[in-house]
Amino acid sequence: MATGRSLFAELEDAIKGGSKERRIETLRRITDLFVAEADRLSDQQIELFDDVLGQMIERIERRALIELSKRLAPINNAPIEAVRRLARNDDIAVAEPVLTQSARLSDNDLVEIAETKTQAHMLAISSRPRIGSAVTDVLLRRGDGAVFHNLADNPEASFSERGFAALVRHAERDDQLAEKVGLRFDIPLRLFRELLARATETVRAHLLAHCPPDSLGRIQSVLANICMDAKRAAGIPQEQDYVRARARVRALHNRGELDERAILEFARTLCYAEIVAALALLSDAPVKLMEKLLQSEHLEAFLIPCKASGLSWPAARLILTCRTVGRQTSGQDLERAERDYPNLSINNAQRVLRFWQVRQAAFTGAEHSPGEEDRIAV
Repeated sequence: MATGRSLFAELEDAIKGGSKERRIETLRRITDLFVAEADRLSDQQIELFDDVLGQMIERIERRALIELSKRLAPINNAPIEAVRRLARNDDIAVAEPVLTQSARLSDNDLVEIAETKTQAHMLAISSRPRIGSAVTDVLLRRGDGAVFHNLADNPEASFSERGFAALVRHAERDDQLAEKVGLRFDIPLRLFRELLARATETVRAHLLAHCPPDSLGRIQSVLANICMDAKRAAGIPQEQDYVRARARVRALHNRGELDERAILEFARTLCYAEIVAALALLSDAPVKLMEKLLQSEHLEAFLIPCKASGLSWPAARLILTCRTVGRQTSGQDLERAERDYPNLSINNAQRVLRFWQVRQAAFTGAEHSPGEEDRIAV
């Protein structure tokens, strides 16, 4: 370190009275020496470099500070106070190299900088190889969309549950962010479920298409549970409900009691699964098809099975107005249905229902229900 000591003396002279060019050249030689010897320097020697560099940082121009920041950033034992000064510099060109790379900055340093500096400083921090949850909490509170995206993309960023909750909130109006958050393996299941529940179909499809193979089952399971919860909330029966409903309806049929009066009672008591099962049995149609028809957006899809089952208009109207699934029935729709229903014959309704059964069977495994091309004049 004899050469180093002579350099330090030269640098001290440059600080006191040298020109700008001399200070920059001397700083470069000091930095060259440190970089070359960094692996062999003791803590005491590093402190010496730190003291000298700290004095220079206050007195050299922007271009030299940027160069110094770039050279110190990847060195794990860089002079710590010099790194901290560079990281707190208001000029992001000076601060960015150490903010994105330097291992000498603690979480406390990063939290302070994130709390007090610009969006550009926070964006640089969000690109670090490792970021603690205390830091990401601040970035998610103060940062902008670019910071959120950077954090969601960063596999080495750690998040508290509060941090993940903030990411999910921000992702609600940002499909690209939702996809990035959804592909993180460390998101808590509760928040992952919340993210998927709020996500658009496009986001869900993208996640299924791009997730790692070992995550595919998790996403499919969560989506299935979300779908099931949505059906329960809307009053749509589940498979076990239909098993019980079919048994109840079959027992009534065997006793000769499955008639319009029984169906009206199901409607009054909101036994939707029993209504579906009863209409399916009376019209000789599959329960799955009947469920689709009663949930259809098209009014005719509802009227056909009611008429095919031999229901009167008052019975059909009660079922139509008590439905908890499908589209909302307007007064205008009710008036049109009341006018058209008597003109639809049972034979024609049964013929159309058979056509829909055959058509559904042709779509092997496909989700098909009557649409515009299947509509008929009633």
